[in-house]
Amino acid sequence: MTAADTPDAPGASPGGFTMLLDDQLCFVLYAASRAVTHRYRPLLEELGLTYPQYLVMLVLWEHGVVPVKEIGTALQLDYGTLTPLIKRLEGSGLVRRERDPEDERTVLVSLTEQGEAIRERARTVPSAIGDAMALPPQDFEDVKRILRQLTRNVAR
Repeated sequence: MTAADTPDAPGASPGGFTMLLDDQLCFVLYAASRAVTHRYRPLLEELGLTYPQYLVMLVLWEHGVVPVKEIGTALQLDYGTLTPLIKRLEGSGLVRRERDPEDERTVLVSLTEQGEAIRERARTVPSAIGDAMALPPQDFEDVKRILRQLTRNVAR
């Protein structure tokens, strides 16, 4: 037990949590997120995508034609953040936006031929990232499960 672990230590707060950087889960999450997205960068540059654009493309590759609202829900992004992202993808010729003929308020996003084509080139990305993470399969699944639970808990 270190001095910081005792309740009356200068860095301690109620509940046994400390003000030490190494004890902050938020910092560990932040550092891990930055490291992972940094690892994605060269792989995605070859595809002409940013990391957020790649996430949009993953949703479209998985589901086909998707309303903007559903993309936002899947990626936990608001409309103001998502719209410019989709516009850039459209400008690159990867997606198209169209009003839903059954509901003019809904904007549907779909892949173009070019957007479908880069899917094949992107197939190596998940395994390259998995290799970089170097986690055993069970640890990989455990981390995803724990982070999903953490997200649900904090979002409540």
